This record gives sequence, structure tokens and C-alpha cells, in this order.
Amino acid sequence: MALDNPAFSRNPAFSQQGAVAAAQDVSAQQLQEMYDRPTTLPDNEVMTVENTISKTVASFGVLLVGAAAGFALTPTMPWVFWVGAIVGFVLAMVNIFKREPSPALILAYAAAQGLFVGGISLIYETQYSGIIAQAVLGTLAVFGVTLALFASGKVRASKKATKVFLIAMVGYLVFSLINMILIWTGVSTDPWGLRGVEIMGIPLGLVIGVLVILMAAYSLVLDFDAIQQGVRNRAPKKYGWSGAFGIMVTVIWLYLEILRFIAIARD
Repeated sequence: MALDNPAFSRNPAFSQQGAVAAAQDVSAQQLQEMYDRPTTLPDNEVMTVENTISKTVASFGVLLVGAAAGFALTPTMPWVFWVGAIVGFVLAMVNIFKREPSPALILAYAAAQGLFVGGISLIYETQYSGIIAQAVLGTLAVFGVTLALFASGKVRASKKATKVFLIAMVGYLVFSLINMILIWTGVSTDPWGLRGVEIMGIPLGLVIGVLVILMAAYSLVLDFDAIQQGVRNRAPKKYGWSGAFGIMVTVIWLYLEILRFIAIARD
């Protein structure tokens, strides 16, 4: 299941093969060194749910500081919003393709994405007063319910559901790209593009929004599942940062989708 979130997919610590996958493509000398090491790490050096939570909290703390800065600076320095978006995207790619997690780069990603989230939140808040509080509460509600259902064992990732999820994700990405092109080229005069098209009096954006929020919730299930797998694999403690990064990517996506959903509904 870890293969479905790029934050986990390139990391053998979260795969079901665990240490076996991590031993691929090593030299004979490196392999001998691996055999010479103790078979398991000490308990205080392995990844746990608790230390992953602490790293996640730290990452979101940096994200919130960045969001506050982006919210305050965007009115006078709108370029800060774009810098956060570009730098955040670049750092996301770097963190995804790094074989081992870098706490500094993950926290830098959190700060940059904070600038972007704070800036875009201000833009929405300017037109729809109170929308930030609504989106934050919505995000916390979805996250909390998903976590509670996962912890209780009532919701689990399955191969069939994950395949449907991946197909839906590809379709949504294609739709978003086409919609963006139509807006930028002026083909669609509606500010929401295809999302503003009404079907039986209901904007298409609301219908798609519900589905995408459900997709983001399932993505959280995959994230929790991957972290649980890393704990079972007794991965080194540093991989808790990968877990924090994966959760942060999904929650930011969820927040932005809820923000847009509420804006379309209030329109």
C-alpha cells in the first residue's frame, strides 16, 4: 500500500518486504557489513507511532508558522505566495526522490508550503469571509474521523479499493489539467472553469469536490497503513520523518480541496 503515496513509495522501510527490499543493489562488502550488524535495532532506535507523531506535530508547527507569515506578507508582497508555491513543489520532489529522509528538507518544505497555504487562504478569505475557519474545521473533522476509523480497525486499505483510487486520481489530474488550460486560455469564462458548469442546478465542482475529499480521506488511510508497516518492519527512527512528510502532503491537499469546495458552495 505504501506504493500509492509517492512520499512512501520510494522507501523500502515502508514496503511489505521491509529489510529485504532495502538490501537490493548493494556491493558484496556492504552486504557483508549488513550481515555483521546486529539482526535488530535497539528499541530506542526504531521507528514507532509515538516518535512519528512527534515529528508530524513538529512539521505542522512549522507549516502553521509559515502559513501565518504567508497570510501577513501576501497583501504587500504577493510574490511571497508564488515563491512558497514553487519552492514547496521543488522541495516536495526532492523529498520524494531522496532515498533517506532529511529532517531539514522536510521542515523547509513545511515552511514553504506554509507560505503558499497562507497566501491562498488570504485570497479566499478576502472574497468569502470566514472560509478559513470553515475549511480548517472541515479538514480536522475528516482527518479525525479517518484516523478514528483506522485505529478502530473499521477502515483498512485493500488492493481493489487502491486500484480504484489510483484510477480516480489519474482521472482527476487529467480533469484538473484540462480545466486549468481552459481557464488560462479564456475558453471558459467561468472563474471555476468546468467546475462551474451546473448539472441539474448543482455545480460540477461540488460533485467532484465530494469525490475528491473522499479520495483524500482514503489517501490518509494509505498513509496510516504505510506508517504502521514501517513500525512493523522496525525501520530506523529517522523514517518517522518520512511518515510526517506523507501525512503533511495529504492534509495540505485535503485542506485546499475543502477550501475550494466551500468557495464553490458559497458562490
